[in-house]
Amino acid sequence: MSKVFSALAVSVDGYISGRDSGPDRGLGDAPMLFDWYFDGDTPSRALDGFKLSEPSARVFDAAASRAGAIVIGHKTYDDSGHFGGGSPHAKAKPVVLSHGPVAEISEQQTLAHTIEDAIAVARKLAEGKDVALMGGGVVTAALQAGLVDELILHQVPVLLGGGRPFFQELPEHVRLNLIEAVPAPGVTHLHYEIVR
Repeated sequence: MSKVFSALAVSVDGYISGRDSGPDRGLGDAPMLFDWYFDGDTPSRALDGFKLSEPSARVFDAAASRAGAIVIGHKTYDDSGHFGGGSPHAKAKPVVLSHGPVAEISEQQTLAHTIEDAIAVARKLAEGKDVALMGGGVVTAALQAGLVDELILHQVPVLLGGGRPFFQELPEHVRLNLIEAVPAPGVTHLHYEIVR
């Protein structure tokens, strides 16, 4: 069966966007969370437009190549300009998770109202590939439902001091097992599996 994972850039103090993030402002005052996507000389083989350091390209491409579908939270969807009616990943089908109506859903995007339904639909759309999660609320909901297999934290060496946290409050501890730690210029890639 396919796996469910998240691979997001995060500050050392746990934020995936800075203050004042929102529609047309993306990461708010924290664009440096994505600097490592473009500060190297190794083009991504998985997605066009990214030039990373060699170690980052290896980790990034491995994760990006796994994804057949992506479950995206409503706030992330809005803040990212609805991905222009497509997907944040050229080869992964998008499923938007929202508890209410969503503006500008295109026929290339699927809407789901619960995390369980979103992941079930994403598994079908992924056609045997893995399901990626995008957005702190989505990751937290999937952790609460026991549906996450792996977390990849692209930890950027900055303390933002505020913004949107990666993880929201969880009702209990989630134990992790470190699979791999890859230091790279401007980022450390931490790959964990969920201990069940």
